[in-house]
Amino acid sequence: MDDVLALAGVGLRRDGRRILDGVDWRVAPGERWVVLGPNGSGKSTLLRIASLWLHPSEGSVRVLGEQLGRCDVRRVRARIGVSSAAMADQLRPALQVDDLVMAGLRGDLETWWHDYTDADRAVAVATLERVGVGHLATRTFGTLSSGERQRVQLARVLVARPELLFLDEPASGLDLGAREDLVGRLAGLAADPSVAPTVLVTHHVEEIPAGFTHALLLRDGRIVAAGPIGETITSELLGETFGLRVLVDHDGGRWRARAATTA
Repeated sequence: MDDVLALAGVGLRRDGRRILDGVDWRVAPGERWVVLGPNGSGKSTLLRIASLWLHPSEGSVRVLGEQLGRCDVRRVRARIGVSSAAMADQLRPALQVDDLVMAGLRGDLETWWHDYTDADRAVAVATLERVGVGHLATRTFGTLSSGERQRVQLARVLVARPELLFLDEPASGLDLGAREDLVGRLAGLAADPSVAPTVLVTHHVEEIPAGFTHALLLRDGRIVAAGPIGETITSELLGETFGLRVLVDHDGGRWRARAATTA
């Protein structure tokens, strides 16, 4: 089968500064990728280009069989699910949670733009239950905790059954309990063959869910390594990515990294 995402020679310049440089990256059907790198490495910029919300300065971008620059990006974006802080900022705090998720069926921010049915609402509630927050259906988005908002936003993305899924730092700002709950639910999604190929952006290896298959390491806008996760999440490559000596452990499907101490 064809790749769902193919970037070749992608670069981005802003005010004379290179944010991305020579990025080659392919995501195949069924794969679950994590994109790792320090702050300012270009991770979120790479995601915005891959999800067709930003044009690169150079290179080619092909998503779901469509070439950026030769397609209607609005039509292709409707086939892509994106969960990010920028997307969450567009959601009205007073909107009821089940309405917010139901609007995601058509990629809307509000339910008044289209007509919805009782069956649509039932699908929205079922999706909320799938990510463990069905009890929040009648709450308003603005009253939720950070962890609850992350899971509601995940439900909003999943309800539309996207063909490609991007998650930009979904565990950012969560406490330990909320993070572990979210990571566990993402592991469940990774194990579900009906879930679209997924790309998770983070800068903590502890946030990689079990079942993720590949990793891309990014530093200063350039790829340090990309490939099967067991070959990529290593002490040597992570050390090169983050600019320090690190030790990496893997146990029970989860990863840990810590700075190496010197004698």
